[in-house]
Amino acid sequence: MPLIIRGKIVGEADQVHGGRAGGITFTAPDVAQHMGALALSSPAVLGDLYKLSFEEILDFLEELGKRLNLYNPWVEEAYRLSCLTSGLGPDILRHMYETMGAALDRRSMREVADRTIGIGHLEGWVEQKLEGGLVARVRAFGARAVHVVAGNAPGTSVLTVARNALTRGDAIIKTPSNDPLTAACVARTMIEIAPDHPLTRHLSVAYWKGGDTGVEELLYQPRHIEKIVAWGGMASIKHIARYVQPGIELVTLDPKLSSTIIGEEAFADEATMQRIAEALAVDAGGMNQEACVNARVVWVQSGTGPDGIDRLVRLGELVYTAIQALPPQLSGPAVRLNADLADELEALRLTGDEWYTVLGGGSGGAVIVSRLDEPVDFAPMLANRVVNLVPFDDPDVPVGAVTSYTQTIGIYPESLKHQLRDKLAIQGAQRLVSLGHALAMPNHGIQDAIEPLRRMCRWIVEEQFD
Repeated sequence: MPLIIRGKIVGEADQVHGGRAGGITFTAPDVAQHMGALALSSPAVLGDLYKLSFEEILDFLEELGKRLNLYNPWVEEAYRLSCLTSGLGPDILRHMYETMGAALDRRSMREVADRTIGIGHLEGWVEQKLEGGLVARVRAFGARAVHVVAGNAPGTSVLTVARNALTRGDAIIKTPSNDPLTAACVARTMIEIAPDHPLTRHLSVAYWKGGDTGVEELLYQPRHIEKIVAWGGMASIKHIARYVQPGIELVTLDPKLSSTIIGEEAFADEATMQRIAEALAVDAGGMNQEACVNARVVWVQSGTGPDGIDRLVRLGELVYTAIQALPPQLSGPAVRLNADLADELEALRLTGDEWYTVLGGGSGGAVIVSRLDEPVDFAPMLANRVVNLVPFDDPDVPVGAVTSYTQTIGIYPESLKHQLRDKLAIQGAQRLVSLGHALAMPNHGIQDAIEPLRRMCRWIVEEQFD
């Protein structure tokens, strides 16, 4: 794992680190020995980014996007390593690395910047006339930031580089141990394009073990950074939060649990049930259920009486079959089974069919059909394409299960989505989507109930009084 600091690869890889996959290790330079170069010497150095026009930024991102494919040796190397460390299978990863450059589409980049920030605010001071004759001029400036990225999908690193470029920020990307090379392959490609380009000079990529106070206590200081943008679990976010102080803002994109609500219209006929099962299979089984957006608990308005449970079991059979039929570039057998989850499934089988029916199992995934209107008590653990179908009569039951930890909810039909959307939002849901489209994740700039691009900026106001 190289240490890349603003267009240069520095340091000897003299530290050994353990990856998250069993038996995998990698070497990396000791970041603490290079802290003087890693931390930006002065905020004034950001000035070169403001000599670039927004169109020139898009030019660079467009060229970068063209080169991010498996013909690129750095991308190919990152892909090969990810096959050893990721929870995603080789076919899924190949598709992701082949298409990762598409995220830098020029029209998409322009649209998200204009929609969430306003290109005018990125390019100059936007004047507003307020009451009392006050004239306020507002501009969005980039920030010096550490980005602690997630390793469940390579697109996270590409998205981080794009957001940093659009906002004219200085980014230090801390790579995860289950994907240590993707951010580096992007940075190395930028160096090949133009090592002295301002966007290249304001990107660094490093690995250090999370919690390494020898690095973090030096780096997480207001004289070095203004933002920490962290994708991470509960323990990671709590640890990083200890460094928050006046002058440092924490922007969290933490893991969430996603679910589904299916109305009684799904049981109109067998053809409708089949279509619903196929859509749900994508939401639950796509990306091997490694993403926050994947459905885990699925609330179904089948009814809780005996006939309703029979309908739900039939839907579960269709869902299980549909998950097995997903194309290999989207989903596949589990790379590494969760042993604790496997034990829980086996325990359910031993209890018989009085409370639950378990369809499938093993590396192919499973569908757990609850016979009461409650999810299994280990629902937060669901992974490896294991989904829990839960019956309900009253829509207020699934609404009441939503919390601030709920991210995406796929809903069928659209009329039910419109009926419930205000209630779900008040409960804490962050994204409501048509069933079958949870993984679509369009680039509208909204994520986890915030607009990350806006949060990555420093909003400066100049006031003129008569």
